[in-house]
Amino acid sequence: MTPLNHPGAPVPETPDWHVTAVLGPRPGEGGRPVLDAVRALRARILFDHGHRPAFLRADGTHADDEHLDFGAWHFIARRSPGGPPLGYIRLSTPDTGTPFQSRDFLGDEPYEELLAAAGLGAADVFEHSRLVVEHRARKLGLGLHLNALAIGAAHHLGARAMIGTSGTKDGQDRFHERFGFRPVHGTRRYVPQYTEDIVIMLHRVADGGGRHHELVTRLRDEFPVIAAAGAAPLLPVRVTPAGTVAPDHEAWRPVLCTAADADALLASGNVREVHDTIDDQLTELVRSREPAGHDTAGIECKKREHLAGAERREYGTWAWYPWSGRLVHVLPREEFRLVRADRDRGRIERPGEQRLFGKRIGVIGVSAGTGAALTFALEGIGGAFKLAGCGGFGLSDLGRLPGGLHDLGVDKAVLSARRMAEIDPYLDIEVERAGLTPETIERFFAGGLDLLVEECDTPWVKIAAREYARDLGIPVVTGGNDHGGLDVERFDREPDRPLLHGLLGDVKSVDLLELTTPERTAAFGGPAGRPRPAFGMALGGALCAEAARRILLGRPCESGRFHTDLEQQPDLSGSRHG
Repeated sequence: MTPLNHPGAPVPETPDWHVTAVLGPRPGEGGRPVLDAVRALRARILFDHGHRPAFLRADGTHADDEHLDFGAWHFIARRSPGGPPLGYIRLSTPDTGTPFQSRDFLGDEPYEELLAAAGLGAADVFEHSRLVVEHRARKLGLGLHLNALAIGAAHHLGARAMIGTSGTKDGQDRFHERFGFRPVHGTRRYVPQYTEDIVIMLHRVADGGGRHHELVTRLRDEFPVIAAAGAAPLLPVRVTPAGTVAPDHEAWRPVLCTAADADALLASGNVREVHDTIDDQLTELVRSREPAGHDTAGIECKKREHLAGAERREYGTWAWYPWSGRLVHVLPREEFRLVRADRDRGRIERPGEQRLFGKRIGVIGVSAGTGAALTFALEGIGGAFKLAGCGGFGLSDLGRLPGGLHDLGVDKAVLSARRMAEIDPYLDIEVERAGLTPETIERFFAGGLDLLVEECDTPWVKIAAREYARDLGIPVVTGGNDHGGLDVERFDREPDRPLLHGLLGDVKSVDLLELTTPERTAAFGGPAGRPRPAFGMALGGALCAEAARRILLGRPCESGRFHTDLEQQPDLSGSRHG
């Protein structure tokens, strides 16, 4: 975010840009020709037809070599694939291995103090810099597009915050403020090299993308496609010894793209399987809209009318799942959800289905909470989710959590998010991989929730989550245990309701941070962490789903503790049918 170029004022709408994304090699690695090519392209933009002659060598070539280029992401924008480069931005990650410009500007100790004061570690922070746009492209909104893309890429790659240096003379600092960046007090000073004041600016990912949040979110989701398609001709595709694309163990969001983007992905080698059943889905769509049905010829006629001349391959959405390499063709979101919920007809009407898809749900504890999360996804309860949990999927989890041997080692929250996205690629899912802690709890509740599912064994989390939920008026449901327990706490209607029905008295989370094991057993009636078997998780998920559906649709559902113990059902014991 250096002040080399003011990116220009905001514009109402920006044209489509062709952006190439290249991940630079680290020092000592191969790929130097690729990095040299990126630097030459960037220098050509900086030269700007002679506006900056320092970037032109005596031999007529362009040069702009910086050590920060190693290991960083480089984005180069053109109006068309074969056109000249018009804009550039660089994104440095904690893996870059070179001190950020912000650290150089402040010095090591002040930089570390700034991060500590913000509750951040070096591994949490990314930096974008070197935003440059040719004069002729500035009024077209290219600076805005590149800035949003770098921020979106950082969000996708797992940043908690972004930092950078910004000029102030031409309003560059105000430009970045529109993306949610804020100047850091006490860091502004004059820099002779740029003949203006420079200031450090900080952006927290949890706060969103400011005025351009929608654009940042869209480009966040498009980044994997851009990276795969843009880097494919320049960098080798990461493959396994068997020659297939290596899975992404960190990703949980599918990439939603057009048919053209799908072609680019196929060309990149990052697709292992293609699933295109759009014709069958269109048949189901026609039948769901007109249940009386038609003969085969009538259905085909209705499908042609619906497509209105569009090619089947170009209709709807292509969803690419980076962790499996699968590319799946699905109906547009509203049609997809209409067909997916078709078998609920008579139980929930269309307005109720749409109302449920508009809800945002938090799930804390993605071991026991997986049953609820997946049931919600299957039944269309919620369109946006926040999952909080920590710990990897282990061999001992195979008897209770949905996953396979190929998932061993994957974070449980990530694994749950993947399963949900494979049911509905349009779900908006956020993952708090560190679980719920005093440092993450405020971020988890930021943005609001319509319902909270709490399935965590840690006493502090159970109470702290309820304290936040009560303060914010969020109802809480808990699937209890393998004996069919269900807790419902309607804090949305009872703002003064005691936590956990008052069973623990006037307990406060601050008193539980240092709780010993004997104290925890005494307070909660048994050792925490007792594994729940698969049937208990399925039962808990079903109970939570029924309570959630009633609450979110305004149907009767009172606070209380309820039980449905299958082991105590006489009909299952054979006592009546011996």
